[in-house]
Amino acid sequence: KAVVSTQSTGEPVIAGLDPKTDEPFIASTDLIGCPMITNDFVVAGTCLEQLYGMCETLYKPDMQPEELFECISQALLNAQDRDAYSGWGGVVYVIEPNKITKRELKARMD
Repeated sequence: KAVVSTQSTGEPVIAGLDPKTDEPFIASTDLIGCPMITNDFVVAGTCLEQLYGMCETLYKPDMQPEELFECISQALLNAQDRDAYSGWGGVVYVIEPNKITKRELKARMD
């Protein structure tokens, strides 16, 4: 499962693992608290439409951690290229039962 978010618009994104089963859980809410719980990916931020398009194209179920990192990174960077307000890069966290991997992405700054 994937969570992709650009510059904050106040929309919370929730991600983690069930403590008993290690199954991933992802969700987001809108500004008034209406939840969106899904089985594939959630997106949030200023380039929401671009992120949906990229995630719908790149995401597939049951990806390995490195595949998921690549999917999230490409979705984030390509969506940001189409929205000047959303920022220059990002941070990707891949949550696994035994570790959390954090990687910083740098993007063009023009």
